[in-house]
Amino acid sequence: MHPIAEQTILVTGTTSGLGRALVERLAPEAGTVLAHGRDEGRLHALADRHPNVVPLVADLADQHAVDDLADQVAAAAAAAAAAGPAPAPALHALVNNAGIGFGAPHSPRQLSTDGIELRLAVNYLAAVRLTRRLLPLLRRGAPSRVVNVASIGQQAIDFDDPFLDRRYSGVDAYRRSKLAMVMHTFDLAGQLRRSGVTVNAVHPASMMPTKMVREGGATPMSTLEEGLEATVRLITDPALDGVTGRFFDGTEDVPAHRQAYDGDARRRLGALTDELLSRAA
Repeated sequence: MHPIAEQTILVTGTTSGLGRALVERLAPEAGTVLAHGRDEGRLHALADRHPNVVPLVADLADQHAVDDLADQVAAAAAAAAAAGPAPAPALHALVNNAGIGFGAPHSPRQLSTDGIELRLAVNYLAAVRLTRRLLPLLRRGAPSRVVNVASIGQQAIDFDDPFLDRRYSGVDAYRRSKLAMVMHTFDLAGQLRRSGVTVNAVHPASMMPTKMVREGGATPMSTLEEGLEATVRLITDPALDGVTGRFFDGTEDVPAHRQAYDGDARRRLGALTDELLSRAA
């Protein structure tokens, strides 16, 4: 891996919780940290504390906004290259952390700007679209890493009702979106196996004391520091050079939900993903 002082790292969902903690941890050592979020004020507060943090504002519930975010990242990477030792714009780590939790108990089903069930759209589809858009920068930054923040709470996807039209539950929607993220992780890791870009998914910790957990009415079980350490390890640990296509529960390499290993299910998810992405082509 490149020395962290030379790296450009993008973290999504950084206005609170794990994402914010990641920026605070990485900024003192990294070359450039690109911090994404929806709250411009909070992002600029982060940037005010760390001169190497670049705030990027986008609503990931809108696929066109995801494209705009990718353009912002490319511009910021170009600026970082111009100011530093890199010969060309590059991205060395992408942390797809932004997400929506269970929601408040009994909250109704919600749709994204593109008419897609909201948790699938934000927790999964936006990350896929953003990663695809940024692959040229990640390839140029190789060895580079994609870290997908998933969950140990995974639920099989019903492809006859992928958007939970018939029987909606915020918990089910969240768990399906996180399994989709793991399935995508495995597929993308295979596609990029000889590119120098690694792709792994992580369940940072269970029920950290975050806004997402509090909104869902859950009792925190783990500390934010536990989740932070597990995620930072996947971004910066040299011992993980070349490790790809894995799912980690904290720091432990563990099996994902059995559907993640079902080739037919992954093909069906891929086809559904391409169809949904085409809505905002």
